[in-house]
Amino acid sequence: MGDHRHVAVIDIGKTNAKVVLVEMATLSEVAVLKTPNLVLQNGPYAHFDMETLWSFILDGLAKLQRIQPIDAITVTTHGACAALLDGAGELVTPVLDYEHDAVDELASSYNSVRPNFNETGSPRLPMGLNLGLQIYWLFETFPALRSKVSHIVTYPQYWVSRLTGICRNEATSLGCHTDLWCPVDGNYSSMVEEMGWGSMMPPLCKAHERIGTILPEVSAKTGLSQQTEVYGGIHDSNASLYPHLKSRKAPFSVVSTGTWVVCMAVGGKPVKLDPARDTLINVNGLGDPVMSSRFMGGREHEILVGEHAPTFSQAEVDRVLKDQLMLMPSVEPSSGPFPGQNYQWLGKEQGWTEAEKFIATSFYLALMTATCLDLIGADGDIIIEGPFASNELICVMLAASAKRQVVATTGTGTSTGAAMLTAEHHTFVAPKATHGLKDFPDLSAYADTWVSMVHSLKS
Repeated sequence: MGDHRHVAVIDIGKTNAKVVLVEMATLSEVAVLKTPNLVLQNGPYAHFDMETLWSFILDGLAKLQRIQPIDAITVTTHGACAALLDGAGELVTPVLDYEHDAVDELASSYNSVRPNFNETGSPRLPMGLNLGLQIYWLFETFPALRSKVSHIVTYPQYWVSRLTGICRNEATSLGCHTDLWCPVDGNYSSMVEEMGWGSMMPPLCKAHERIGTILPEVSAKTGLSQQTEVYGGIHDSNASLYPHLKSRKAPFSVVSTGTWVVCMAVGGKPVKLDPARDTLINVNGLGDPVMSSRFMGGREHEILVGEHAPTFSQAEVDRVLKDQLMLMPSVEPSSGPFPGQNYQWLGKEQGWTEAEKFIATSFYLALMTATCLDLIGADGDIIIEGPFASNELICVMLAASAKRQVVATTGTGTSTGAAMLTAEHHTFVAPKATHGLKDFPDLSAYADTWVSMVHSLKS
């Protein structure tokens, strides 16, 4: 690994895609370019607009190169996604959007072949959130595909292949509720061989492994040196976790927020995971199993609040706490710790301002996060990354409910963590707690009431 000064991170989230320039000396984001991650409805099924993304990536790299010379590139993306490639590395079919619900038409037959939770740590999820179902559905629905596919490539490594021409797979994406991976054994699940997919899986790489240098045509379109190094790449939630694995002692947990809120416990209390409540075993950037849970918190925030949060006063916070206006789960009932439950407001809703509903929504998101952390035995400090870290209402309620310190980190955890993959000996200073218990007794009472109400609604 080289002594890189500036690293470009290709960061493909479910909602937005970014190209980020990270200064390695300070692990700060020098520049961020952003575009919507579009889903196309034309063609055989809902799929990602790969060529628009590729044009954005090339254009973004060119723009960042003009700010500071780029020494290396790495990739981080959302999970539940793979590309089916032919022998030349070209797509043989569009990259399926995991929210395409037609795949559920084959759910019954897929359930008969998928491995059990004890083998994979992967719960059975709706739509295409189990990557194994996506592959199964594509081959069953379009049988002519099978003879054309040479490689089934995990999503970050697909972009690596477009940059370098080299196909690889990597464990953080394979270990993200795919049904394809055994996190304890560190190998493919029994289903991969039984379905005849093993020969289509390219060699494995490490997230921090140097894969190669950029192709001449990428160099020509971006202005980057042909010696620009490209690294293996990583699943986005695990990119957020990676810096803390390198800098903290267990126990601690990381909450990665975006479209999904993904909670990961390192060195927590022993618990038996409940796959019916969206718990799972992920694989971290070092290749080790990590207890995890999740809900679609960013999507829920978007549904209830939109892009712009209203301003609010302390008096409105006090009123929400005093009168206990509460939001009960779940806004997105297809996933999370309370599947199948439809959300409802509790309290004297009439006359509440939009700001007060925003406050209650923020408290709800914090309490859902605390529930997810409890399910995986999380202990020690809670590090919250991404958009939720800038919402103080979420942070203070999470501290009050979990009864532990919360560290709200600035910047984009995914991009910083991904950039660190390129630096073997980089020092990352773990931030200290920014929110604690002692100043928020009213929040604790509110949290206790919410938990009690959730249990009463379930019973």
